[in-house]
Amino acid sequence: MSDVLVGLIGGTGLGDALTKESRGREVEVDTPFGRPSAPFIMTEVGGQKAAVLARHGQAHQLGPSQVPYRANIWALKKLGVTHILASAATGILREAIAPRDLVVCDQVIDKTLRPGRTFFDDFAAHVEFSHPFCDQLRRLLYECGRGMAATVHPEGTYVCMEGPQFSSRAESLMHRQWGGDLIGMTAMPEAKLAREAEICYALIAIPTDYDCWRPHEPGRSADAILESILANLAAGTAGAIELVRRALPRIASACTPDCPCRSALAKAIWTDRRAIRPETVEKLRPIVGRYLA
Repeated sequence: MSDVLVGLIGGTGLGDALTKESRGREVEVDTPFGRPSAPFIMTEVGGQKAAVLARHGQAHQLGPSQVPYRANIWALKKLGVTHILASAATGILREAIAPRDLVVCDQVIDKTLRPGRTFFDDFAAHVEFSHPFCDQLRRLLYECGRGMAATVHPEGTYVCMEGPQFSSRAESLMHRQWGGDLIGMTAMPEAKLAREAEICYALIAIPTDYDCWRPHEPGRSADAILESILANLAAGTAGAIELVRRALPRIASACTPDCPCRSALAKAIWTDRRAIRPETVEKLRPIVGRYLA
């Protein structure tokens, strides 16, 4: 697929690491939903063109609830992005997952309440979301993870909470009962908006520590615990970067244009086309242009 452009959403460190090997240029994109989190870095990794975005801003100034998710996804779509590889640090809800592992998530439980959860405020559109993350990208990531030093889990349910505070212990135990494997604050509505925009989206979770359902080792100081979490995050990020570097050159050949993600709106728009205002169509043209004249 010669039209493939991959969006990479992660922390500033991810973007810095991936652009060191090639010359990148900054691109600013204005959107109907405000400014994206940061300028996009247009670069090339392993022969694959990519647009890199720091989700929380260049200085990590945006908390999970302040990230302009709609602006980010709209801008990526406008740039021509067809596939997104996102990374996110998470807490752990299962003993089978260890800090510094990587998890290619397959399911999500959305507990967020933040605004801007859909592009379709002015007409009715309902995309299929039973499989929240692109199966083609997930398979590719897991295949590329074989042989890595880090353990790469092929599936995991991500509980997305509002934040910015962490869970109470009672909530953490409840999330385990629900079937959650990981907990974080950023996958939603990011993945839902990517589906509405017909962009294939996969999430690489970077587990840093066990959520509060599991007590810390007795006698460990708060400073020691934080130091351990930061070390796990650094190691996990390095593993995620390696996985992305392995996967990027293979996306064009491994992912087909007939992926259901890329036609998610084909049967999703329920409103009579004649009732949708022209200004709404213009506002959402990068997303709905091929369905609404």
